[in-house]
Amino acid sequence: MEKYKFITEFELRSSPKVLFPYISTPSGLEQWFAEKVTVLPDHRFDFQWDGDSHIAKQTGLRINKAVRFDFENTSDDNLDNNHVELKLEVSELTQTTFLRVIDYSANRDQDELNSLWDGFIDNLREIVGS
Repeated sequence: MEKYKFITEFELRSSPKVLFPYISTPSGLEQWFAEKVTVLPDHRFDFQWDGDSHIAKQTGLRINKAVRFDFENTSDDNLDNNHVELKLEVSELTQTTFLRVIDYSANRDQDELNSLWDGFIDNLREIVGS
């Protein structure tokens, strides 16, 4: 199945140092992104939503900047798996922090993806007071 790259950005009133643990650690991700997150060997994470387990390998990590998770078994040939990349960027002009989300999956419904990520980010904003 062909994949779709969804990219969106959210302004957050918090520093990358404060936000980074929320996008890169199991305890941080459990607070806003998934119901339960467990660390497995080899930089793998078990994300659980609605009782379903989704295994992802952390394939990118830049301290206070970005994290990437490649989900396993989401393509027939394992060559084009779903992934989520979360990047923290600070505007040079305004010193505002933005979270850029790159969601690469089979879901092509722009409205559904917007709604999904708006909900996630609302949870994150509530936690960090943004």
